[in-house]
Amino acid sequence: MARPPRFDTDQLLDAAVRLAAEGGPVAVTMAAVAQAVGAPSGSVYHRFAGRTALLAEVWLRTVERFQEGYFAALAEASVPDAERRPGPEAARAAACAAARHVVAWSRAHSDEATLLLYGAKDFGRPDWSEEHIRRADSGNARVFASIGTLAADLGATDDPGRDRVVLALIDLPLSLVRRHLRAGEPLPPHAEDLAEECTAALLR
Repeated sequence: MARPPRFDTDQLLDAAVRLAAEGGPVAVTMAAVAQAVGAPSGSVYHRFAGRTALLAEVWLRTVERFQEGYFAALAEASVPDAERRPGPEAARAAACAAARHVVAWSRAHSDEATLLLYGAKDFGRPDWSEEHIRRADSGNARVFASIGTLAADLGATDDPGRDRVVLALIDLPLSLVRRHLRAGEPLPPHAEDLAEECTAALLR
């Protein structure tokens, strides 16, 4: 019976996340990840073809995990109950839930949230494989399609209206998170409420 591998992919990516949070993308190397988990370098090369693949995977896993909860928040709050018809009210509830998710997820996953202060380009996107680029583009397209649907439900059909929705759902909660993370401060207890209040005010 074959012995299970001592170091799995998630362990290696977890170490890469911590390295990125502490020292930025430049700190994520094959040798540094191996050292962080006490593994031989061969264990890292066995799972990732090279540093470019490692950087792509650590970025994409982080983004995809964030997006999973973001879509769930949008979907759960936008489904009307038996007494409520779908429309602007449900859309506003979904927007507020999504804004809260940005803050709550960042609070629960501070290393991943710090990693996302960078961009895909910082993690080597120009050199990614076609499959990694496809995954990134697919996730981004899904986000903006969901926001477009929500904007339509809110009646935001012109450019200023759509920009207001993007500001409310993405830019505003991210700016709240970013300010504290860059200062090395924990998110305050009222951060979720503040994100929701500001989003609601923009979409009122």
